[in-house]
Amino acid sequence: MGILKAGIVGCGGIAYQKHLPALSLLKDEVEMVYFCDIIEERAVKASKEFGIPKAKASTDYRELLKDGNIDVVYVLTPNVSHSAITCDALEAGKHVMCEKPMAASYADAKKMLDTAKKTGKKLTVGYQNRFRRDSRALFAQSRSGELGEIYFAKAHAVRRKMVPTWGVFPDKSKQGGGPLIDIGTHALDLTLWFMNNYEPYSVLGQSFQKLKDYPEGNVFGPWDPAKFETEDSAFGLIKMKNGATIFLEAAWAINMINTKEAQVTLCGTKAGAEMFGAAYRNEGYTVINKIENGIMVETRPSEGGGIFGFSGAGSGQPQDLEARQWIDAIKNNTDPLVRPEEALVVTRILEGIYESAAKNEAVYF
Repeated sequence: MGILKAGIVGCGGIAYQKHLPALSLLKDEVEMVYFCDIIEERAVKASKEFGIPKAKASTDYRELLKDGNIDVVYVLTPNVSHSAITCDALEAGKHVMCEKPMAASYADAKKMLDTAKKTGKKLTVGYQNRFRRDSRALFAQSRSGELGEIYFAKAHAVRRKMVPTWGVFPDKSKQGGGPLIDIGTHALDLTLWFMNNYEPYSVLGQSFQKLKDYPEGNVFGPWDPAKFETEDSAFGLIKMKNGATIFLEAAWAINMINTKEAQVTLCGTKAGAEMFGAAYRNEGYTVINKIENGIMVETRPSEGGGIFGFSGAGSGQPQDLEARQWIDAIKNNTDPLVRPEEALVVTRILEGIYESAAKNEAVYF
């Protein structure tokens, strides 16, 4: 297979911060030939900055899908539009990388998976935190059996006061929710991946909108309380079919000092693990706690070389490794690291937490 041709749907923040720079490092493997955004100026700007010399720009993604030269489509739009665009792209014979979350609802996410299976095209979801050094190391540690049976975990996605004030983040009609679906989705994805457990039984959830009228002190500048439609924090207690339990905490704004984002705590029968550090800068690390020679000890990886014997742990940024692995999966006809079946379960659980909070009762799957 020669150089892949990519179409980009959505030329906003996530495109510029993550996908376009990452793909530009793979010019010998993939070319960006078509750009689409509902704001024409953004599509044109992206095409000139990242596209091939004759790259096209449009405001209608259906026009992009008519281009028979395109092999893969990147869906980088607000959450509620993920499903429709992804399904149309798959039906048009394109492979699809869809940004997280998979969709705003379980039903929409299921349509995406069903369409991928029907068309035989590859589908993945943008959970780049799996590609962090500390994540890859803890994955190897947990899957090797060194933690034993992982029966309890905490999925951390908590910011003290970092509400995104740009784009459509506070718009519930376009995003489907706030921090739970935005950053909680990353923490939950990592947790299920480490545990290798994708069979939820029930969830008890609660969400809050307590700080919407207190915009002062926000890292990204004050928000408009009148336009803050989503929750500012949400929590879920998830019970899996085998009895394992996960506590998920997600917040854009909460009066809490010890905050973590896209990090996990694992409790196993042989050992435990907890992620620390600046994970968002790929500078996170994991502390393993266990018993050695009859006493409790804690160990953490060295700053140099591989981590816990995981080769290659010191190279590459997560978004670049994600892009490389996805393109390789298409070219070599292998499974992407993030499989849609796994992302579907994340969406199902998040929807369950929202439903439980709304009904004020547990939700059973």
